[in-house]
Amino acid sequence: MMRKYIFLIVIFSALVVSCKEDTLPKPKAMLRLEYPDSTTVNFVASKYSFDYNALAKINKKNESAVTVGYPRMNGSIFLSYKPVAGNLNQLLSDAQKLSYEHAAKADNILEQPFVNEEAKVYGMFYDVKGDAASQSQFYVTDSTEHFLTGSLYFSVKPNYDSILPAAVYLQEDIRKIMETLRWEN
Repeated sequence: MMRKYIFLIVIFSALVVSCKEDTLPKPKAMLRLEYPDSTTVNFVASKYSFDYNALAKINKKNESAVTVGYPRMNGSIFLSYKPVAGNLNQLLSDAQKLSYEHAAKADNILEQPFVNEEAKVYGMFYDVKGDAASQSQFYVTDSTEHFLTGSLYFSVKPNYDSILPAAVYLQEDIRKIMETLRWEN
């Protein structure tokens, strides 16, 4: 009698095991985040103006410090204005130094010059790759009176793979700020 139970258990186990499909590993997937197309709004300060994404919120601390915040992405573009008064070389050096302070954590920093002769806006855009605190830095100047720097930061621990989609989206907004920047007289 015991042999019958053992035989039935073996047969039942063989049927259960043989009915399973082969286990296949799941393919690697990338998180797909889609952000809405942006419409722009004009911002005017006493020394400059630019267009920015209507989804952002402007926080003007004073004439020299403006934050373009993106609450849905936990990101902000911090802008800082300084007048040029014989100190252009120092301002350029400080802006470049700030960008390269992230080199310790960055995998790469790509420099992209920016020139808008018509509006007298000249500058540099730094695209920071890797787990750095800031994913983008930039500066623009007219070389005689105005100097504006900007930095992109997220309110989360840097993890390049996780913030890459948001960083790319906000880098486009930074480029829009640079392209539409006009100096006020």
